[in-house]
Amino acid sequence: MADPYKTGLEHIRAGRFFEAHEELELVWRAAPAEERDFYQGLVHVAVAWYQAGRGRPVGTARQLEKAMRRLEAYEPEHLGVDVAALRAQLAALLETLDLGGRQPDGI
Repeated sequence: MADPYKTGLEHIRAGRFFEAHEELELVWRAAPAEERDFYQGLVHVAVAWYQAGRGRPVGTARQLEKAMRRLEAYEPEHLGVDVAALRAQLAALLETLDLGGRQPDGI
């Protein structure tokens, strides 16, 4: 049986963000309380990239913000993910989003 966590990460790395969301959501729902924010943060990452691919900057920004908040406690590294580098990448993307003059909640 495939490991949904590893499969989800593989999907993210391959640009299959919808599929990544589906796999990582399975892991998130089954995770113990102390791990849930980590997995949910990764779900938000997948959804952010999915939204970006659909040309939805506000939705992308909202998901990035959620991901950054949920992943912060797991820096610098957790379960094979360089969380510090990931959060830096998410922050850089937030700065470059073209929101057409709008700002998502929380920015």
